[in-house]
Amino acid sequence: MKFDLTNYLRPRLLALSPYQSAREEFTANGREMILLDANENPFATKLNRYPDPLQLELKEQIAAWKGVSIDQLYLSNGSDEFISNIIMGCCEPDRDQIVIVPPTFGMYKVSATTHGVGVVEVPLTDSFQLDVPAILARADASTQLIFIPTPNNPTANNFDLEAIRELVERFPGVVVIDEAYVEFSSNPSVIPWLETYPNLVVCQTFSKAQGMAGARLGMAFAHPDFIAFFNRIKAPYNINSLTIRAALEKLKAQDQVREQVKLLLEERSRLEEAFAHIPFIEKCFPSDANFVLIRVDDSTLRYQQLIDKGIVVRNPSKNLNCENTLRITVGLPEENTQLIEALLSLSKTL
Repeated sequence: MKFDLTNYLRPRLLALSPYQSAREEFTANGREMILLDANENPFATKLNRYPDPLQLELKEQIAAWKGVSIDQLYLSNGSDEFISNIIMGCCEPDRDQIVIVPPTFGMYKVSATTHGVGVVEVPLTDSFQLDVPAILARADASTQLIFIPTPNNPTANNFDLEAIRELVERFPGVVVIDEAYVEFSSNPSVIPWLETYPNLVVCQTFSKAQGMAGARLGMAFAHPDFIAFFNRIKAPYNINSLTIRAALEKLKAQDQVREQVKLLLEERSRLEEAFAHIPFIEKCFPSDANFVLIRVDDSTLRYQQLIDKGIVVRNPSKNLNCENTLRITVGLPEENTQLIEALLSLSKTL
């Protein structure tokens, strides 16, 4: 596919002269240097120096892990920062728009609205799948981005890969595939598609299966020209030293991550089986994530009853086609047992 970056990005940002941090102005090449360039406190602690603005050591390890080159990888302060960056970078305020597919992750709309960018909503089908003809029919010259989270949040299901491929091939703008829950999914990542489709961007995160939600670290994989652009418009030190250090340690613990994912998938199956025997649970939707969406008789009532029993779930009923639903994260085995017992006790009051 012929690729011209100027078709996707805002001209005034393409012409931007980026701020260059002090640490980017020299290369130590392994030498011990006296650092008098960044107005840092010279008394040595683990945190008195600014972090590497391009996170090169961490990127090298993530690139090897994911099978990409380092120039295809961008790191962000959580995926939320990257969502904001790509909307800011691709969409002119008060002119351009993005497409979202509700019910979907709420930050896409929030971020677009914050940047003064329009939002076109093309609902999922009744089976929570992509309506490809409707999406393509709504796209026009001002449609710069579409966000597709798969597995989807809050519905927990995968989208059909061939439907996604058709959108990548036919959508006029950039297609962002958000794979926040990919480790739990029965579908493979679409990162290998980057070699074929330069208008594709793939997001993943350290917040879910990697267990680092508090560290705020997102990953974006894209054509090298896109990555170079995002490195120009990002904050100079958007990833802090503590997060970089924690991520480097986590990369050494992938066997543990895989064991945890295996346990959570087993526990997800246990929850799904238990939900089938709770009278007020009308439906448990298929899940490819670390959470399940259930439809109940009265989501407001059941949410509050669980709160009263010390269990916090999510009530996404305000989302399109999610009336009277609860979104329940798969917890530790003992937590899931307490949830099942609580639901059974509530069903006895019917």
